[in-house]
Amino acid sequence: MTTVIVYNKPASVQCNATYRTLENKVIAYETGDLSQDPEALEQIRAMGYMQAPVVIADEDH
Repeated sequence: MTTVIVYNKPASVQCNATYRTLENKVIAYETGDLSQDPEALEQIRAMGYMQAPVVIADEDH
């Protein structure tokens, strides 16, 4: 089974829209708060992302 993680920031309209889309498609997901997890933030930046949300499904993003 695919693990889906949505890395987010608090009170983000884009993040909330991503959650709704995943829920409408009945896709289970976990979240990671980039404002609270500096290691995750560095990982996301290392992948070249500068904005949230970032959705990672197994090895795809």
